[in-house]
Amino acid sequence: PTPPPETGWERLRELWRRDERQQYPEETINIIRSAFVAGLAGWVYGGLPAFYQGRKAFIDRSHGELFQNRADAVQAAHRAGLRSFIRYGWRWSWRVATFVTLFNSVSTGLSVYRNKTTISNFASAGAFTGALFRMHLGLQGLAGGFVFGAAFGIPAGGLLMVMQKFAGETLDERRNRERRELYEQKLAEW
Repeated sequence: PTPPPETGWERLRELWRRDERQQYPEETINIIRSAFVAGLAGWVYGGLPAFYQGRKAFIDRSHGELFQNRADAVQAAHRAGLRSFIRYGWRWSWRVATFVTLFNSVSTGLSVYRNKTTISNFASAGAFTGALFRMHLGLQGLAGGFVFGAAFGIPAGGLLMVMQKFAGETLDERRNRERRELYEQKLAEW
Protein backbone atom coordinates (compact mmCIF):
# COMPACT_ATOMS: atom_id res chain seq x y z
CA PRO A 1 0.00 0.00 0.00
CA THR A 2 1.04 3.55 -0.65
CA PRO A 3 1.93 5.57 2.44
CA PRO A 4 0.01 8.74 3.24
CA PRO A 5 1.32 11.87 1.52
CA GLU A 6 4.29 13.48 3.22
CA THR A 7 4.90 16.71 1.32
CA GLY A 8 2.61 19.68 0.93
CA TRP A 9 2.35 19.25 -2.83
CA GLU A 10 1.27 15.62 -2.44
CA ARG A 11 -1.41 16.62 0.07
CA LEU A 12 -2.54 19.44 -2.23
CA ARG A 13 -2.79 17.07 -5.21
CA GLU A 14 -4.78 14.65 -3.08
CA LEU A 15 -7.28 17.44 -2.33
CA TRP A 16 -8.51 17.37 -5.95
CA ARG A 17 -8.37 13.59 -6.56
CA ARG A 18 -11.07 11.01 -6.03
CA ASP A 19 -10.41 8.19 -3.61
CA GLU A 20 -11.00 4.44 -4.04
CA ARG A 21 -14.76 4.95 -3.64
CA GLN A 22 -14.71 7.64 -6.39
CA GLN A 23 -15.45 10.41 -3.88
CA TYR A 24 -13.72 13.73 -3.42
CA PRO A 25 -12.24 14.65 -0.02
CA GLU A 26 -14.49 16.37 2.49
CA GLU A 27 -12.64 19.68 2.11
CA THR A 28 -13.39 19.77 -1.61
CA ILE A 29 -17.06 18.99 -0.99
CA ASN A 30 -17.16 21.80 1.60
CA ILE A 31 -15.79 24.26 -0.96
CA ILE A 32 -18.52 23.29 -3.43
CA ARG A 33 -21.25 23.46 -0.80
CA SER A 34 -20.14 26.87 0.43
CA ALA A 35 -20.07 28.17 -3.16
CA PHE A 36 -23.67 27.01 -3.66
CA VAL A 37 -24.89 28.52 -0.39
CA ALA A 38 -23.04 31.77 -1.11
CA GLY A 39 -24.66 31.91 -4.54
CA LEU A 40 -28.12 31.53 -3.02
CA ALA A 41 -27.37 34.10 -0.32
CA GLY A 42 -26.07 36.54 -2.93
CA TRP A 43 -29.15 36.02 -5.06
CA VAL A 44 -31.44 36.78 -2.14
CA TYR A 45 -29.28 39.71 -0.99
CA GLY A 46 -29.28 41.33 -4.42
CA GLY A 47 -32.67 40.14 -5.58
CA LEU A 48 -35.03 41.10 -2.78
CA PRO A 49 -34.28 44.84 -2.75
CA ALA A 50 -34.36 44.81 -6.56
CA PHE A 51 -37.75 43.06 -6.49
CA TYR A 52 -39.27 45.74 -4.26
CA GLN A 53 -37.63 48.54 -6.20
CA GLY A 54 -38.67 47.09 -9.59
CA ARG A 55 -42.26 46.61 -8.45
CA LYS A 56 -42.40 50.12 -7.01
CA ALA A 57 -40.91 51.63 -10.19
CA PHE A 58 -43.47 49.77 -12.30
CA ILE A 59 -46.34 51.04 -10.16
CA ASP A 60 -45.00 54.60 -10.35
CA ARG A 61 -44.62 54.38 -14.14
CA SER A 62 -47.93 52.71 -14.94
CA HIS A 63 -50.51 55.08 -13.43
CA GLY A 64 -51.79 56.00 -16.87
CA GLU A 65 -52.09 52.43 -18.16
CA LEU A 66 -55.39 50.63 -18.41
CA PHE A 67 -55.63 47.11 -16.98
CA GLN A 68 -58.50 44.65 -17.33
CA ASN A 69 -58.87 44.38 -13.56
CA ARG A 70 -56.94 44.74 -10.31
CA ALA A 71 -55.49 41.21 -10.50
CA ASP A 72 -54.01 41.97 -13.94
CA ALA A 73 -52.33 45.11 -12.57
CA VAL A 74 -50.93 43.24 -9.55
CA GLN A 75 -49.69 40.44 -11.81
CA ALA A 76 -47.92 42.92 -14.10
CA ALA A 77 -46.28 44.61 -11.10
CA HIS A 78 -45.09 41.26 -9.76
CA ARG A 79 -43.70 40.31 -13.18
CA ALA A 80 -41.69 43.54 -13.23
CA GLY A 81 -40.42 42.82 -9.73
CA LEU A 82 -39.52 39.25 -10.66
CA ARG A 83 -37.53 40.45 -13.68
CA SER A 84 -35.57 42.76 -11.37
CA PHE A 85 -35.10 39.96 -8.82
CA ILE A 86 -33.61 37.65 -11.45
CA ARG A 87 -31.44 40.31 -13.09
CA TYR A 88 -29.92 41.86 -9.97
CA GLY A 89 -29.97 38.66 -7.96
CA TRP A 90 -27.83 37.02 -10.63
CA ARG A 91 -25.35 39.92 -10.52
CA TRP A 92 -24.86 39.51 -6.79
CA SER A 93 -25.05 35.72 -6.88
CA TRP A 94 -22.11 34.99 -9.14
CA ARG A 95 -19.93 37.61 -7.46
CA VAL A 96 -20.54 36.35 -3.93
CA ALA A 97 -20.17 32.71 -5.01
CA THR A 98 -16.88 33.46 -6.78
CA PHE A 99 -15.56 35.41 -3.80
CA VAL A 100 -16.44 32.66 -1.32
CA THR A 101 -15.09 29.92 -3.59
CA LEU A 102 -11.77 31.72 -4.03
CA PHE A 103 -11.48 32.45 -0.31
CA ASN A 104 -12.26 28.87 0.69
CA SER A 105 -10.03 27.36 -2.00
CA VAL A 106 -7.04 29.44 -0.96
CA SER A 107 -7.54 28.94 2.78
CA THR A 108 -8.18 25.20 2.38
CA GLY A 109 -5.23 24.85 0.02
CA LEU A 110 -2.92 26.59 2.49
CA SER A 111 -4.23 24.47 5.37
CA VAL A 112 -3.72 21.25 3.42
CA TYR A 113 -0.30 22.29 2.14
CA ARG A 114 0.95 23.32 5.58
CA ASN A 115 -0.93 20.47 7.28
CA LYS A 116 -2.29 22.82 9.93
CA THR A 117 -4.99 25.47 10.17
CA THR A 118 -3.94 28.90 11.40
CA ILE A 119 -5.36 32.41 11.33
CA SER A 120 -2.64 33.40 8.86
CA ASN A 121 -4.16 31.01 6.29
CA PHE A 122 -7.45 32.90 6.46
CA ALA A 123 -5.76 36.31 6.47
CA SER A 124 -3.77 35.32 3.38
CA ALA A 125 -6.88 33.97 1.65
CA GLY A 126 -8.80 37.15 2.44
CA ALA A 127 -5.93 39.34 1.26
CA PHE A 128 -5.58 37.40 -1.99
CA THR A 129 -9.29 37.37 -2.71
CA GLY A 130 -9.78 41.04 -1.78
CA ALA A 131 -6.83 42.11 -3.93
CA LEU A 132 -8.06 40.04 -6.86
CA PHE A 133 -11.55 41.55 -6.70
CA ARG A 134 -10.22 45.13 -6.50
CA MET A 135 -7.41 44.73 -9.00
CA HIS A 136 -9.40 46.48 -11.76
CA LEU A 137 -9.22 49.72 -9.72
CA GLY A 138 -5.45 49.95 -10.12
CA LEU A 139 -2.71 49.78 -7.55
CA GLN A 140 -4.72 51.64 -4.90
CA GLY A 141 -7.63 49.25 -5.34
CA LEU A 142 -5.29 46.28 -5.18
CA ALA A 143 -3.73 47.53 -1.94
CA GLY A 144 -7.10 48.43 -0.43
CA GLY A 145 -8.56 45.04 -1.33
CA PHE A 146 -5.50 43.36 0.12
CA VAL A 147 -5.80 45.21 3.45
CA PHE A 148 -9.57 44.86 3.80
CA GLY A 149 -9.47 41.22 2.70
CA ALA A 150 -6.86 40.42 5.33
CA ALA A 151 -8.77 42.41 7.95
CA PHE A 152 -11.99 40.52 7.26
CA GLY A 153 -10.27 37.16 6.77
CA ILE A 154 -8.92 37.15 10.31
CA PRO A 155 -12.31 37.24 12.13
CA ALA A 156 -13.84 34.87 9.57
CA GLY A 157 -11.02 32.40 10.14
CA GLY A 158 -11.22 32.82 13.90
CA LEU A 159 -14.93 32.07 13.81
CA LEU A 160 -14.41 28.96 11.68
CA MET A 161 -11.62 27.72 13.95
CA VAL A 162 -13.76 28.24 17.07
CA MET A 163 -16.66 26.38 15.46
CA GLN A 164 -14.35 23.46 14.63
CA LYS A 165 -13.03 23.38 18.20
CA PHE A 166 -16.58 23.19 19.54
CA ALA A 167 -17.27 20.31 17.16
CA GLY A 168 -14.59 18.35 19.02
CA GLU A 169 -12.28 17.53 16.12
CA THR A 170 -10.88 19.84 13.47
CA LEU A 171 -10.84 18.92 9.80
CA ASP A 172 -7.05 18.55 9.93
CA GLU A 173 -7.19 16.15 12.87
CA ARG A 174 -9.95 14.11 11.25
CA ARG A 175 -8.16 14.02 7.87
CA ASN A 176 -4.91 12.85 9.50
CA ARG A 177 -6.71 10.27 11.64
CA GLU A 178 -8.66 8.84 8.69
CA ARG A 179 -5.53 8.79 6.54
CA ARG A 180 -3.60 6.94 9.25
CA GLU A 181 -6.46 4.44 9.84
CA LEU A 182 -6.81 3.75 6.12
CA TYR A 183 -3.07 3.18 5.79
CA GLU A 184 -3.02 0.83 8.79
CA GLN A 185 -6.04 -1.05 7.41
CA LYS A 186 -4.41 -1.48 4.00
CA LEU A 187 -1.16 -2.52 5.66
CA ALA A 188 -3.00 -5.15 7.70
CA GLU A 189 -4.77 -6.48 4.58
CA TRP A 190 -1.54 -6.61 2.63
